[in-house]
Amino acid sequence: MDVFSALQTSVSGLQAQAFSLGNISGNIANSQTVGYKRIDTDFVDMLTEQPAKQQSAGGVAAFSQLTNSLQGGVAATGVPTNMALSGDGFFTVQTAGGTPGGTPVFSGTTLYTRRGDFSVDRNGYLVNGAGAYLTGQSLDPANGASTGTGPIKISDAALPAKPTTSIAYAANLPSNPTTTSGTALLGTLPGGDPRVLSGSAATAPTVAASDSAAFVGSSIAGGELTAYSGTGTPVSVQVRWAKVANADATAGSGDTWNLFYANQTATGTTPSTWQNVGTAFTFNGSGQLTAPTGTSLSIPNLTVNGTNLGAVALNFGSGGLTQYGSAGGQVTTTTLQQNGYAAGTLNSLAVTSDGKLTGTYSNGNTVGLAQIGVARFNAPNALKAVSGGNYAQTADSGEPLAGLSGTTIVGGNVEQSNTDTAGEFSKLIVTQQAYSANTRVMSTAQQMMSDLINVIR
Repeated sequence: MDVFSALQTSVSGLQAQAFSLGNISGNIANSQTVGYKRIDTDFVDMLTEQPAKQQSAGGVAAFSQLTNSLQGGVAATGVPTNMALSGDGFFTVQTAGGTPGGTPVFSGTTLYTRRGDFSVDRNGYLVNGAGAYLTGQSLDPANGASTGTGPIKISDAALPAKPTTSIAYAANLPSNPTTTSGTALLGTLPGGDPRVLSGSAATAPTVAASDSAAFVGSSIAGGELTAYSGTGTPVSVQVRWAKVANADATAGSGDTWNLFYANQTATGTTPSTWQNVGTAFTFNGSGQLTAPTGTSLSIPNLTVNGTNLGAVALNFGSGGLTQYGSAGGQVTTTTLQQNGYAAGTLNSLAVTSDGKLTGTYSNGNTVGLAQIGVARFNAPNALKAVSGGNYAQTADSGEPLAGLSGTTIVGGNVEQSNTDTAGEFSKLIVTQQAYSANTRVMSTAQQMMSDLINVIR
């Protein structure tokens, strides 16, 4: 390498260190930018082909090294729609090509970002601080079914009422019930026989209003819950159990119980009336339910105070109903739930760890509104960086892989820049020294060329 080559090499060194300085300055400038990934600098030596004994050090070139795969710190913001990815992946977003009439028109091109400071805009879309709109799969709040993919839009429409169609029930019935009348068995009442002694009745009997007091005195409470009609009208469903037959070892039959619900609740001086669900529940000597043999039964036309809920499934599952000894002689209810609710308005939003955007409504119900779009790449550092903390797919990055695959989403948080300011200052000092050293090489080469010219003179 001669003096002129040394001069050219030092110029390449200046260019490379200036390139590095540009990356360092950008990293420091974005040290507080949400989701920013710092850009490091790689230096590569550039050599001309020479025999081993004549090989020179050569010049240098600088290239950017992205750090998209390096996680930044996660910081709480208190904003429920903010979200951070803990692990690999990127949020899928789109940008708006314009907003005619105040409504965004989307570009249709999917970009990828770690910037998760999303909030709801005036149109109901989730948009981050750089103006990128979160995309994903929208869900029908009534049934959870997918309604399409694209930018996620939160509707302010009321959640429609859902009628009660099933009741989950599990309880232990006492082998020796304690009733207020002191009678362990329910017998024939003056107004008629309300019992079903075996199997299922074609027409379920009803306790007459005049027999209400006698029935309550010979039965025990089984629980109470609020159910809902198709219009969302709340209905209080009260149930009682009555033992109608003791086990008969000779006949090979077990203890038999009937389940009743109040189809007309008491008001003032008017007594309540009770409807038998129409099925005999039989237990063996070990306290296990032997009949009915399934895990549920249908209560047809469940009606309370004139409000008809229609057919409601009573799901007691396998082993959900038992008959064991009880010191108090009362029913011990372990499960009593139903699947209906009244109409409600949206109160708040939240993000779950599996990437579901949920809404909590005024009726106390929490339902899924959208599945947040997340994509992963085999080579995330090969993505092309564009403005706003977004990245575009490249041939080197590979195709996007949908789904979290072990990554979790942290709601109410954002991912901070992965820039280490102290580390950038260290690199800044090294870059400055290398740049100054290259200028010294240039001045030395210039002095040597001047000396050569002076020799000719």
